[in-house]
Amino acid sequence: QVQLVESGGGLVQAGGSLRLSCAASGRTFSSYVMGWFRQAPGKGREFVGSISWSGGSTYYADSAKGRFTISRDNAKNTVYLQMNSLKPEDTAVYYCAARYRHEYSSIWQQYDYWGQGTQVTVSS
Repeated sequence: QVQLVESGGGLVQAGGSLRLSCAASGRTFSSYVMGWFRQAPGKGREFVGSISWSGGSTYYADSAKGRFTISRDNAKNTVYLQMNSLKPEDTAVYYCAARYRHEYSSIWQQYDYWGQGTQVTVSS
């Protein structure tokens, strides 16, 4: 069992930055691929990016490439999502998720554990 708690969301103006954190507890954090997803009102859950168990590989949705960066600190059991050049269309609830596999996935149903989400609102 893994418990995930996101933090760092808030209100920011377009062009601004936010850094989300996801603290994990429970089973060995370094065994998990970690992912970030988001869900805007009235829309489905959308893949943002993921990071390998070692942190050596990252994968991003096209919407995140060049603006968002995922990193992890296995010593602190924490994964981060640095978001720069934010746009109003980035407004959503952001979730971190853990996948007990070594393979990357962009499919939310293939993740085993989820945080409660943190709201990010980007004003124009």
